[in-house]
Formats: sequence, structure tokens, C-alpha cells
Amino acid sequence: MPSDIAIADLLTADFDFDLPADRIAQAPARPRDAARLLAIGSTLADHGVRDLPRLLRPCDLLVSNDTRVIPARLTGQRGAAAVEVTLHLQQAPDRWRVFARPAKRLRPGDEVVFAADLSAEVIDKGDGGEVGLHFNVGGADLLAALERHGRMPLPPYIRGGAEGEGDRADYQTLFARREGAVAAPTAGLHFTPDLLEALDAAGIARTVVTLHVGAGTFLPVKADRARDHRMHAEWGEVGQETVDAIAACRARGGRVVAVGTTSLRLLETAAAGGGLVRPFSGTTDIFILPGHRFQVVDLLMTNFHLPRSTLFMLVSALAGLERMKTAYTHAIGSGYRFYSYGDACLIERAA
Repeated sequence: MPSDIAIADLLTADFDFDLPADRIAQAPARPRDAARLLAIGSTLADHGVRDLPRLLRPCDLLVSNDTRVIPARLTGQRGAAAVEVTLHLQQAPDRWRVFARPAKRLRPGDEVVFAADLSAEVIDKGDGGEVGLHFNVGGADLLAALERHGRMPLPPYIRGGAEGEGDRADYQTLFARREGAVAAPTAGLHFTPDLLEALDAAGIARTVVTLHVGAGTFLPVKADRARDHRMHAEWGEVGQETVDAIAACRARGGRVVAVGTTSLRLLETAAAGGGLVRPFSGTTDIFILPGHRFQVVDLLMTNFHLPRSTLFMLVSALAGLERMKTAYTHAIGSGYRFYSYGDACLIERAA
């Protein structure tokens, strides 16, 4: 582990790498579990996602995120001016923090009309285009209005963020149950019923957590020093069933395998010591950089992430920056597909 001074001095530029544009996946593999999987440990090994059952042990536990993505991108009018908003954090049944473009056109008290049955009042303005909105409907009625008028909040590197035919299904995981995410926990996109059957047959246990992924996951790190970046809060929950499943996994000598960085971040938030977790319900803004002492997660299944991103910083904390740069260089040279609709890694935590 680097010294405390080295951790404090980590630069965002330390997490940069060159990625050819043609490596960015614009559609998922079909079927989903046909994606490739790079095993990253003391060595690198090329596999497929379908190999996951034999890469894990019967005593291991897979922890997935059961959040469901909502059509959180809306286009509306403030008077004659067009405004696009992307919801990112729910504060009440009818109140959301959103990222607005262009936010400079909005002032507290302004009304933004999205449709005849959907509008919102601007409550306040924050930094970086963040705005508070009070909608004219809330709860289930707001979710229904989003289904009618909203678009799936695809990241900008997939067709410029424009929703296409099939994205409402493609950008949703098999585990999706609890509505509230505005970005997909993309490692979960690789799972199919056949793969779950194979995992069950191999004796690998499964459980879920909920982290409603926010649009802040796409925000670039603009600070020169990595630790100066501000993470946006996201709501999550770890239930008693998951607490018990992790305790049982530890008792049988198994490893906790997080499916996605969202699951990992929530498990580390809920850490209780000794490799266990406690029940948790609330918001987390945990920012994991090299030097973080992982308490719960032993392995991480995740996609390939953006250069200079908080997620590449996280995987570098788990496995080591140089190891991850070596792995990414191998992946780029070997034709792996990157980002949300791309291929996956299975990363062992460094000793």
C-alpha cells in the first residue's frame, strides 16, 4: 500500500489511459452472457462470462444490485427555452435532485413544463448544473409519468446518450426489482437465466443489495488531485437477509463477490468489521481510492471503466494501479469491448 503522503498526492492524471473510440461498445453482447471476461489476479486470463461458475468456488457468495433504472431523462420548456434534466437523487416522493442543461436558464420559482400532465418547480440551484425540482405529481404517479414521457438515461458514450430501440430492455439487469436508479449497475447486464442456473448448479450462493445509481456516476473528475473530487450521494439498502448471507459465507470459508462497483461501494459502506456487514438504509457518498482498506469484498465482477473516472480509481484501489493499467492495456490490445454495454473483468483483491 502506498504511504499516506502518496495517497494524498494521487493525481487524477495518474488514472489516465488511451482508449481507441472503436473499443467503446454501442450495444450489448447477444446473448448477454456471450460477453468476454478478463480474470485479473496475479496473472491475467481470458475467459467468457459463461465461465463464471467454474471461476468461482462453491462456498462463494455473489452480491448483485437489484435496483431498476427509470426513464429519468426529460426534455421540457421554461417559457420559450428548452431544458433537459436527468434525475439523480430522490429526496421525497415528488422532489428530486437533477442535472439540468442549461442550468443557467433556471431560477428558483421557475416552472418547467415537460408534458400536459407533468411539470416541476425549481426549488434551488447547486453546483455543476445541479437543481432541485418539485414535481406536480409524486410517487407511483411520477414514475408512471416518467414511463410515458422520459427516456432511458444512457451514458453519453453510447450513441451520444440517445435512447434507441431495445434500450429499455437492454439497459436493465435481470436482477432489477426496485425502481429508482438513473444509471444501470452494468456488471449485472451480463447475467441470463441460463447463467443463474449454472451458478446455482455449481453451489454458488446469491443475494442482493439495493443502490439506486445516480447520474453523478457519469460526472468527470475535474479536480487535479483525485481526493478533491466530490462524490454525489446515492441511496442504498442492505437488508438482514444479505447480512445473514454474508455471515454464512464467512462461516463456510467463502469469498464475497460483488457484482458491480455499486454493490461493492454499498457493502464497504455497511462494513461491520471481520468481513461482515450490518443492516444499512440511507445515502452513501463513499469514494474509494488506492489506500482504501477493503473490509468486505474479496472479488469484483465489473465492466471496463473510463479513464480518469472514480470507477477506474476504485478498481485500482482493489487490485493496484499498475496491475489495472497492465490489464487494461491487455484488454485494449485483445479487442475487449469497454463501458456499459461492453465486456467484463473478474478482479481479485490484492493482498
